[in-house]
Amino acid sequence: MFYTKIGTFVPILFQSIGDGSMYYSHIEDFVKEFYTRMDINDPLQLNFKKVSSKLGIRVFYWNESSQALFLNNYSYIFLNNQLTEQAMWQDFCHELAHVLLHVGNQRQMPKSFREYQEAKANNFMYHACVPTFMLEQLEITDYTNESIKLIQTLFNVEKAFALHRLTQYLNKKFFMLNSHGA
Repeated sequence: MFYTKIGTFVPILFQSIGDGSMYYSHIEDFVKEFYTRMDINDPLQLNFKKVSSKLGIRVFYWNESSQALFLNNYSYIFLNNQLTEQAMWQDFCHELAHVLLHVGNQRQMPKSFREYQEAKANNFMYHACVPTFMLEQLEITDYTNESIKLIQTLFNVEKAFALHRLTQYLNKKFFMLNSHGA
């Protein structure tokens, strides 16, 4: 079973991948390794039931906002049962970030540290729901409605989420092209 905190990996700001045309950030590298170790290599394999099962995380549904809970060395994720399937996947990945990356009770931490953890969890959520190594296989180069719909459908995310993730991805590609003189 693969279960680790991100801090156990050697910190790397950027790492070359394959042909050198794109560089992975630490979180992109972590997500790729995370899914590869679970033999998840295709967008159609991405779902919270499969991921939680492989990690031994119990998932429960309730009427409150989604959250992660740690009790006696076990991790639990509670998902709001009123959410769409897409929103549940997105919330699951956000809460999964807390399981994998964070420790402590947010109710007992300073506001600034709680906000920091939430920002990290949101960043992880975008990369875990729509991993860069899978996006690269699609060879998307623009912001067309077709590109957004493709991401939305393949990765089972909401339209606004797909647009945000596509923007992150294309902005990085544009930056990498311009900063490396391509």
